[in-house]
Amino acid sequence: MLHVISGTSISTDTRKGIIQTFLMPHDNLITHLPISLHHMAHARSIAKLFTSRETMEGAGVRLHRAFGYHTIPDFDPFLMFDDFRADRPEDYLAGFPWHPHRGIETVTYMLEGTVEHGDSMGHVGNVDAGGVQWMTAGSGIIHQEMPKPINGRMGGFQLWVNLPRAHKMMDPWYQEISAEKIPLVRLPGGIQIRVISGRIGDTAGPVNPVIADMEYLDVSLDPDSSFTHAVKPGSMAAAYVISGSGRFDQQSKDDLVNRSVVLYGQEGETIGIHAGSQGVRFLLFSGKPLREPIAWGGPIVMNTQEELEQAFSDYEHDRFIRKKS
Repeated sequence: MLHVISGTSISTDTRKGIIQTFLMPHDNLITHLPISLHHMAHARSIAKLFTSRETMEGAGVRLHRAFGYHTIPDFDPFLMFDDFRADRPEDYLAGFPWHPHRGIETVTYMLEGTVEHGDSMGHVGNVDAGGVQWMTAGSGIIHQEMPKPINGRMGGFQLWVNLPRAHKMMDPWYQEISAEKIPLVRLPGGIQIRVISGRIGDTAGPVNPVIADMEYLDVSLDPDSSFTHAVKPGSMAAAYVISGSGRFDQQSKDDLVNRSVVLYGQEGETIGIHAGSQGVRFLLFSGKPLREPIAWGGPIVMNTQEELEQAFSDYEHDRFIRKKS
């Protein structure tokens, strides 16, 4: 449920500090051009394998980044994936205070606890355990995200989805889906799938991406069970392990464990996972690449350096917000 609150003011000094942080060279500003991709038949193999790495974001939130600017354009149309599961409140309570976004969508999926959210459009609400918030920043939004524990537990994930050039300046909007509205599909052989976006058989997920052609699944496999899933031709596919262990293609000899990141190659029509002796749970996402240039500065992602500089100029001179309610 969203409620209306008064508008948010950010001091000039704070705004300038944010701009200086996000316009620092090298690590915080990355420009890449797209690469061509190819598709062939048969099962896909793992193309790249990572382990998410610990980093610090927001006002001092300790999290694990599965991929980001250093992997562009491998995960196109996805930009970044953060795992902010944490056991110690001091690792996350500082949260992500007021900051801008333009040119992207953010997808927050909570396993435990909650994230309190407020923004420049006057919206406030919570993303609770099992729920999803899909925020289309579009032309620009300023918001804050503050993780809070429930019964001492907090954990979730945030996926950034790039918007294509033609839609980067669309009006911001939200889809907020509670846990009970996300269908759970049970398949023979000990397979359970929470369908966030996309389709499993006749069951469609409740989140309907306005622009992105993508799917997002939370898959659990019983010990020694197997799962095969079709991927749309031309789409990339990736998986992120969140518990247990398993093998994620036919050639794998070693089980992948918690916080392993799998990027599949483009050749093939399906992906296959076999659970280890303790079972495995993973997030699976796929999407059609945009193949557009990327100019990325902190929380703003555009197509050109000029557009990026204009966005930060808009922010500095209080012209950033195009839609206020």
